Amino acid sequence: MDSQAGDPFRRSAASNGGRCVELSWRSLWLFLRLSRAHFLLGGLLLFGLGASIARYLGVRIDTALYLLGQGLVTFIQAMTHFLNEYYDSETNEQNENRTLFSGGSGAIGEGKLPRRVALQAAIVTLALIAIFASLLLRRGGLSLLAWSLALLGFAGAFFYAAPPLRLIGSGYGELVASFVVAGLVPAFAFTLFAGRLHRLLVMSAAPLIALHFAMLIALELPDYANDMKFGKRTLMVRLGWQAAMRMHDTAILLGVLFLLLAYLYGLPSRVALGSLIALPLALAQIWQMNRIRLGYPARWQIFTAGAVALFGLTLYLEMIGYILS
Repeated sequence: MDSQAGDPFRRSAASNGGRCVELSWRSLWLFLRLSRAHFLLGGLLLFGLGASIARYLGVRIDTALYLLGQGLVTFIQAMTHFLNEYYDSETNEQNENRTLFSGGSGAIGEGKLPRRVALQAAIVTLALIAIFASLLLRRGGLSLLAWSLALLGFAGAFFYAAPPLRLIGSGYGELVASFVVAGLVPAFAFTLFAGRLHRLLVMSAAPLIALHFAMLIALELPDYANDMKFGKRTLMVRLGWQAAMRMHDTAILLGVLFLLLAYLYGLPSRVALGSLIALPLALAQIWQMNRIRLGYPARWQIFTAGAVALFGLTLYLEMIGYILS
């Protein structure tokens, strides 16, 4: 006879052990959701864009320096996610229109992770940021411009989500975030290797800044009612949904216009014309926004995924264009 079968203490221990394993896996999965890991891919591509522009111009890319710079960018990005989850936990918990890309991770709340986990994770990423910055400082040879861009990017990322500025509720946080993410990240990567700026950076970043701004507006639309309820003063709430929708469409059209102008002023043809492959997505986003404006049922998952895909695909095509040129 199995001794464990007749021993209630062993049965209880085995049962508790199984529950612990189950809880551990569930907690790990919730933490991965909390980190919004799928958004970190954007940071990889943006840093890669800056490095690919430097390589296109004949600058040697040092692998160790690349990894240190990318690590710094990734942990700054993760810090922002964790801080945003911490300070928006109450708002996000009540969100009924959450998608993969909007409305928070949904990992905090009753029966899920406690709110403090987000703050603890943010503190850990701050420590990792300090470590990577120290390694870059110890390595030496970095220009003052590269350090200035890194510091500016860190400040923008931190105060986007955290008090006292908390730019996300200021009405201009979306523009600051777009400038930091789509402008400063590739600029930092480029100056890390080249030590200077170049006009190709502006030509490449301008369309991406416009498309990132449009993406943020699109991601705020499903949260509009919830943000109003909790007094979260995003750009969408401050302007009103109709004005914000028009701004979304204008930003997409500006992104396409900037890309065409960049081509006329010397952007490599493989970069400019290749990026125009994303044009059907741009038109589809404007069409979807117009349907929502007219009162048709909103398909939030498709709409938000389309907004992210438009920015991500354009970014990817720009980077590949430089690599293949």
